[in-house]
Amino acid sequence: MGTFRRWFISNFLLLSVPLVVAGERKALPPLPDKQGFAGPFAGVSNGALVVAGGANFPDKKPWEKGKKVWYDSIFVLERPDGEWKSAGKLPRSLGYGVSVTHTGGVVCVGGSDADRHYADAFRLEWKAGKLITTKLPSLPKPLANGCGALVGDVLYVAGGQETPESKDTVKTAWRIDLSAKEPKWKEIEACPGGGRMLSVAASFDGAFWLVGGFELVFGKREKMRHYLDDAYRYDPGKGWKRVADLPYPVVAAPSPAPADALGFYVLGGDDGSQVGVDPEKHRGFSKKVLRYDIKSNKWVEAGGLSAPRVTVPCVPWNRAWVVPSGEVRPGVRTPDVTIFTPAKKE
Repeated sequence: MGTFRRWFISNFLLLSVPLVVAGERKALPPLPDKQGFAGPFAGVSNGALVVAGGANFPDKKPWEKGKKVWYDSIFVLERPDGEWKSAGKLPRSLGYGVSVTHTGGVVCVGGSDADRHYADAFRLEWKAGKLITTKLPSLPKPLANGCGALVGDVLYVAGGQETPESKDTVKTAWRIDLSAKEPKWKEIEACPGGGRMLSVAASFDGAFWLVGGFELVFGKREKMRHYLDDAYRYDPGKGWKRVADLPYPVVAAPSPAPADALGFYVLGGDDGSQVGVDPEKHRGFSKKVLRYDIKSNKWVEAGGLSAPRVTVPCVPWNRAWVVPSGEVRPGVRTPDVTIFTPAKKE
């Protein structure tokens, strides 16, 4: 299905498969920040939605030489019709790490601030109206802008960058069994597709999935983003297997990707079609929803998004998937919280 890697793809026809439709709606109270955040940690703890950290441009936008600010704030929404509560602080201002929900808590791994990337890992638990933070084993290396997903009790983390100045994206992938008495990070085989960052991760069919992202290419004067459209699954004991390429590149779509019995879904993302566009004229990110169909090994179009977001987690909560805040176009965030609903056959 096309070349292994492309700068970007347009006008690619989707393969014909039975139609499923998914959708998204604004259904939860907005976060109590007028800007909203890119790169927050998010998950569910004891039934409450937790959103922590992230970054924005509170004064001027980046094209106006505005300064990017990272945050340590934590917000909790205990029920869909409730109000957000200020729940405490992260160990430091932090964003662009990996977060998943596991046994009543939100596991947060890696991330960055204005100065550096971190290897730290910790667990946030909202219990009896109080926030409990528990330290977990640190990653073997600092990491930001990677992705990860929980397969059973095992958390997989892949891709990203070790430092803000890194010329290469991370090829390494790790796993940690969070149910172990003494959890330890173990390196697994590197993805055969090479290093990448801002990819989409998924947990589906008992496997870890790694989709899209971009690698960095350094020229004589500047670095460029090489957009990727390849996709892989990883099974313990079997290793990596390449699956069907995406119909176009996808970068920074909400991750971990939502999944159900039909497959897993890629919610929009940056497809590379507006690279070089003046940020004030940017039309926003892709509104297409893609579903990977495991039976046919094909990607199919499965609905659309009215308000696509990037660089934001996707959190299963109350039989749907929540996208809390995120980036609506380069340098612009939103405090709005949307819900993505599972696909239905038509």
